[in-house]
Amino acid sequence: MRTRLRYLTPLVALVAAGTVAAAPAATAQGVAPAPAAPAAAEVPPAQENPAPLGANDWSCKPTAKHPRPVILLHGFSAPSAGHWSAFSPYLKANGYCVFSITYGSIRLPVVDLLGGFKPIEYSAEQLAMFVDKVRAATGVSTVDLVGHSEGGIMPRYYLKNLGGASKVDNFVAWAPPNHGTSLSGLYELAKQIPGFDEALLPTVCEVCTQLVTDSPFIKELNSPTETVGNVHYTVLTSKYDVLVTPIETSYLDGPNVDNISVQDVNPKATPGHITMAFSPTVFAITNKALSRN
Repeated sequence: MRTRLRYLTPLVALVAAGTVAAAPAATAQGVAPAPAAPAAAEVPPAQENPAPLGANDWSCKPTAKHPRPVILLHGFSAPSAGHWSAFSPYLKANGYCVFSITYGSIRLPVVDLLGGFKPIEYSAEQLAMFVDKVRAATGVSTVDLVGHSEGGIMPRYYLKNLGGASKVDNFVAWAPPNHGTSLSGLYELAKQIPGFDEALLPTVCEVCTQLVTDSPFIKELNSPTETVGNVHYTVLTSKYDVLVTPIETSYLDGPNVDNISVQDVNPKATPGHITMAFSPTVFAITNKALSRN
């Protein structure tokens, strides 16, 4: 049954409030396509370190109360360690085995590691490798996923196209751009910069053109159905999110979907897009969703 309650990770701080920040807002028309993702054999494993507190303890074994390890997937431009600095220790303290990667990463002269810049297909291959590594280390057949922003849509490619649906039970997504985003029109403003579409956007941010409303990638991902297999999807939004708008575009249609607004659970909760990663209400809703056995 589909629940219409209402709750992305940093598409993030939109690169410190600025440089490529507007990129995911692109409209699909007139934008040079991102370079094709490399073949699976060319994709290296994702970065596992630095990891957030509580994550990537390879000696951890799931318990009867929490029988599946949880893999955390950050949003655009965020390194895992910073993005999950609050939620990872929260899960660990509640008895979960927690794992995390920085996927699709690039390195810049002034920033050691930023994630989520590579095409979705590239990052999903990294996720596939990591899921299998976690399953082997913990002795489980299935895992749970929690993703924020880009991390809330990238796993859908893994579930649909890389065999992930048989390896995942619960997938909790915080403010994902499931139907693309215009980032409140910021991209339209950025398009006024000569050469931005053709040069800067696809060169610096290969994933950005994939996440815009009506992009070929979005259309393919949502066709013919938006959910796959027996995975249970939980989508959280917040009415204070100004980056993935309107927030209803995050919601999925499917037989195993709960679409939840944070404010329908706690009217006093005020997380924005980025601060969902630090919201006690978001944590509580997610904990409940992960407790589904």
